[in-house]
Amino acid sequence: MICLGEAFNGKITKTARSHGKKFQVSIQQEMSRILGNLGWAYMQQNNYEAAELVYRKAQTIVPDANRACNLGLCLIKQGRHEEAMQVLEDVLLRRISGLDDDKAVARAEQLLRELGPTTHVSSPFDIGLSFTEEIMERLDLAMNDWTPFRSRRLPVFEELDAFRDQMAC
Repeated sequence: MICLGEAFNGKITKTARSHGKKFQVSIQQEMSRILGNLGWAYMQQNNYEAAELVYRKAQTIVPDANRACNLGLCLIKQGRHEEAMQVLEDVLLRRISGLDDDKAVARAEQLLRELGPTTHVSSPFDIGLSFTEEIMERLDLAMNDWTPFRSRRLPVFEELDAFRDQMAC
């Protein structure tokens, strides 16, 4: 239905409710959520190859730290520890955001610990980043901690703000 444009009665967003609050959900967010659920179902069936494909597709639509952790777990189950480490390090370094970032970071740390003492989380210096890039990355992390909460408005509404002054009321 989503791919055919029949979801949400032809609209691009719908109003959803969770924990007593209303919010807007886009088709992309819904598609990514559904793919994440499908990936988890494949994981429960020990079909890790299918789960990996579905998680990767979901991450290309709307990246999410929790789904990245699930992808890392999926890769660990397949014995692909290096790839799992890269995905989990992205969560640790907060390159992938999500609603429960702190929970996802804690889960990524736990999964990396379970990989064993032979693996370690690399610092940006291990990856080969220059000193300037290291400083910029740390500044970005600091800015994320100090800036006010990001808007939950959909990108389409952000685009409409530019035209607000031109609208006749």
